Amino acid sequence: MIEAVGLTKRYGAKTAVYNLSFQVRPGHVTGFLGPNGSGKSTTMRMILGLDRPTSGHVTIGGHPFRQLPNAPRQVGALLDAKAVHGGRSARSHLLSLAQLAGIPAQRVDEVLGVVGLQDVAKRRSKGFSLGMGQRLGIAAALLGDPQVLLFDEPVNGLDPEGILWVRNLMKKLAAEGRTVFVSSHLMSEMALTADHLIVIGRGQLLADMSVKDFISANSADFARVRTPHTEPQQREKLTTVLTEAGGQVMPEPDGALRVTGLPLPRISDLAHDADVRLWELSPHQASLEEAYMRMTQGAVDYRSTDDRLAHLQPPMPPHQLPQPPQYVVPEVPQQGWYAPPPPGQNPYAAPQNPQHPQNPQAQGPNTEDAR
Repeated sequence: MIEAVGLTKRYGAKTAVYNLSFQVRPGHVTGFLGPNGSGKSTTMRMILGLDRPTSGHVTIGGHPFRQLPNAPRQVGALLDAKAVHGGRSARSHLLSLAQLAGIPAQRVDEVLGVVGLQDVAKRRSKGFSLGMGQRLGIAAALLGDPQVLLFDEPVNGLDPEGILWVRNLMKKLAAEGRTVFVSSHLMSEMALTADHLIVIGRGQLLADMSVKDFISANSADFARVRTPHTEPQQREKLTTVLTEAGGQVMPEPDGALRVTGLPLPRISDLAHDADVRLWELSPHQASLEEAYMRMTQGAVDYRSTDDRLAHLQPPMPPHQLPQPPQYVVPEVPQQGWYAPPPPGQNPYAAPQNPQHPQNPQAQGPNTEDAR
């Protein structure tokens, strides 16, 4: 378990985190949310002993990180996927971390298989894509088979298959009784992955509750009602009836009505009694993104504005506008929810023909692989 009590961090005159207290319990995926500059990364660095708190303290299993014996076997973390020596291969990078922590080399090959990098284990990391770098960082976090795991933006740069894999991995780790603490800006992904949320803004705690309670506390459900657009008098009649019954009715740009304060069965009965035909009567529950935006709208430090000089740019003639390339997409039979790759093919594997002129590895031998 991770526990922060009165955690405060100041950099000169700037207070990055102020009086922050929370607990991250095992057995759950805990999402760590907040706008840019809210202090999430600073908090994670203090948890891992990389920054010293100005006041307060944070412990892992009851002990500060720096006092944990053989910390890599107890805590795994991914804070910066680029924190890898570019001249080292993926396997060499993990092997050096394993040797420092007394972890057998066999474990290196195991985690490379877990993250899907076994076929590029001997390639230098400087040639890795952002998504491959994320997988290597996750492998490093899993190396010591720790009970506490911290991930900062773990799905950054991953393709849809990789995002699904990370989501299932987080849930699996939590189901094993581990403490999983994940920071992300992807609200849709957090809604599918996290069980509990810790939300901060400008370094202070805004919420510490389950995802379901967070959405309920920071949003209002409503009913969407639509009448025939050819009969505007029915829309006006229904608005009057619903308002008299205690509902709040707001028109939407597409002609529908947003109704709050009345349950769906009551709306249906009122419309039936008023002889109003309904083309739509549907419930709407706010998403995590909507609830998050409502809570944090006053804690955002960086807001974009319209470019006041945009009108000075003359419009480009239509014949000069860039045309999107035309692609011919072959028809692929659907198998499940996505088309699987060819049997035995790894998307990160090197080409089979090393002499192909387009193969970058054909430019010269890799001295590290030769060794």
